[in-house]
Amino acid sequence: MATAPRPRTSTRDPEDVGRRLTAWLDARLPGARVGDIRVPSSNGMSSETLLFDIEHPDTPVRACALRLAADPAAYTVFPVYDMGRQYRVMRLVAEHTDVPVPRVRWLEEDPEPLGAPFFVMDRAEGRVPPDVMPYTYEGNWLHAATDAERARLQEGTVSVLARLHSQFPPGEAEFLLPDANPRDSALRRHVEAQRGYYRWVVEGVPRSPLIEAAFDWLDAHWPADEGPSVLTWGDARIGNIVYDGFDPAAVLDWEMAACGPRELDLGWTVYLHRFFQDLTVAFGQPGLPGFLRREDIERRYAELTGHTPRDMEFHTLYAALRHAVVMLRIAYRQLHFGEVEPPADPDALIMHRASLEAMVQGTYWS
Repeated sequence: MATAPRPRTSTRDPEDVGRRLTAWLDARLPGARVGDIRVPSSNGMSSETLLFDIEHPDTPVRACALRLAADPAAYTVFPVYDMGRQYRVMRLVAEHTDVPVPRVRWLEEDPEPLGAPFFVMDRAEGRVPPDVMPYTYEGNWLHAATDAERARLQEGTVSVLARLHSQFPPGEAEFLLPDANPRDSALRRHVEAQRGYYRWVVEGVPRSPLIEAAFDWLDAHWPADEGPSVLTWGDARIGNIVYDGFDPAAVLDWEMAACGPRELDLGWTVYLHRFFQDLTVAFGQPGLPGFLRREDIERRYAELTGHTPRDMEFHTLYAALRHAVVMLRIAYRQLHFGEVEPPADPDALIMHRASLEAMVQGTYWS
């Protein structure tokens, strides 16, 4: 699937969106027009992102990005898209930290203008490590970089997490706690929300024995000390950062932001790289085995924050589990659009089945 055509993510016509966006924008900047609207070449399987320019002599910003709630006709990845929540998170991160986030300009929660809520933000210029083809494959800019250049990118990425977790006031993140038993910890509430998401994904379709076994593993290996809760980015991976050279210039995609242990982000960062690395090795390439290694991320994060990451096998398995639920939903969307044939075993739809099985069996990190 890493080399397959990009799965369908929308039924919308960018040119039609541009015309409707021009009409909406005219009420805020009379005479403004939307030009050069286009879909980014890689990344993004959930909310839609469109890039465009504002054509107006007095505009405070020209290069923009539109973040639009997912197309309901495109078998959405998530059941709810709260654009106001994402907008608020990005504004708060910009207010309380020095983490580079694009400036958000306008929020529109009325679905009428474009067919779904959206917000507009400044567009960051730079390079993004690609998902398709994965940055671990030969032939892209990150794979072609020197070891020193990749080390610089890794250092900047870990620094983003350290600064976000250390600088953002913990109490400001509590609005991100899922609706659940208020006596439960932030981690318990996070996992329960994931169980609810999984139940939504498999409603009316075959269930995944592997995902359910992974949830059971979490229950049996729950951390004795969950640690303090902070604002976590959620989709914490290098494919969601725009880099200026090898330095982070803009941190994107905050729809999975949550209040919870720091290790939620650390586990996600470690595992999402392992996902691409394992995939690359399976296709007969060496990938980037010395890049974003778990031990290096843990060590550097501890040096930057004074917090030694704990229970990382729990959190990397939880990341692999969460990713499996997302990928299962995307696979069912491909089935919905007739892009793939249904397998006899639903676990075959999980691209990283082997690594998640190894984690559940306790052999992955050995």
